[in-house]
Amino acid sequence: MIRKTGRLTALLLVAALIAVACGDDDAATTTTAGATTTTAGQTTTTAMGETTTTAAALSGQIVISGSSTVEPISARVAEAFEAMHPSVAISVDGPGTSDGMVLFCNGETDISDASRAIKDSEVETCLANGVEPIEIKVAIDGLSVLTARDNDAVSCLDFGDLYALLGSESVGFDSWADANDLAAELAAAGLGGSHAPYPDAPLVITAPGEESGTFDSFVEIVLAETADPRETDDLPRIDYVSSANDNVIIEGIQSNPSSLGWVGYAFFVENQATVKALEIDGGDGCVGPNPETIAAGEYPISRPLFIYVNKAAAEEKPEVAAFVDFYLSAEGIVSVDDAGYVRLTDDELATWVANWESRTVGKMG
Repeated sequence: MIRKTGRLTALLLVAALIAVACGDDDAATTTTAGATTTTAGQTTTTAMGETTTTAAALSGQIVISGSSTVEPISARVAEAFEAMHPSVAISVDGPGTSDGMVLFCNGETDISDASRAIKDSEVETCLANGVEPIEIKVAIDGLSVLTARDNDAVSCLDFGDLYALLGSESVGFDSWADANDLAAELAAAGLGGSHAPYPDAPLVITAPGEESGTFDSFVEIVLAETADPRETDDLPRIDYVSSANDNVIIEGIQSNPSSLGWVGYAFFVENQATVKALEIDGGDGCVGPNPETIAAGEYPISRPLFIYVNKAAAEEKPEVAAFVDFYLSAEGIVSVDDAGYVRLTDDELATWVANWESRTVGKMG
């Protein structure tokens, strides 16, 4: 009887194994190093046309913070991911790139959105705290200089014009025309200011504050171009209304007929019925921001957008790794278009996918 019972048990076990192998249409079979494992899964097509399978039974929490510019992309990716994995809770917040990096380097977030590359000092802080950042470029933005929709007095500015109106030497300029003398001085020195004289109208500025990566990008790309040869402070004038909230900036620009400010391209697109993007002259004529000029690098204030992933979170939390995989997949990366930004080329995206898959720590560039 014992032998019969053991044989019956063995037969039942074999039958059960066969049923498991044949009865689950959603199972994904993976073979690695000669071993075959089967897990319930979901097929995802990567942005490069490859197919991968991720575990369907994901749960847990993912915390994302940082750039308000990148936030619309990550929020859309999170919404799509949560629809497939309802047991995963994802929070996405946009206090600004710099503030987000503080949280990230303290180990308080899994992923940090950034509208600029991580600073060397931030990498050092992260590593000192045991946080290893993996850099991934996800999109291209055209930082947009805005005024009110009905402001017909201004249509194009160069970097010298922007310095004359917004730079450290323009403190106290309450009218656009107050910047005319400074612009003439810049033009004489070959530093721009070629679109003066400016209108005699109130100069009401609403723009990002220091916690924003959009602030940093504007300083680096625009103001430093003129401030460095003049040996002046490359930070903006201190007497303007600053906010980390792009919607607050848009409201300030909308509500003042001769306003001036800057935001990420997606926020211009979303509000172009009430605000106007000024063309920018980078030396080759006036160029407005649009997907074609931004992608081609013809728009002078184009910049990359990033996410940074905590390597330990990716290794210890399956939901984080699966989320980033999805972010870079064909289904996820379409959120760049939906948010109003510009996609990377296939070749460039492939480079960043490879950087993610290799879990390379630190800055690539």
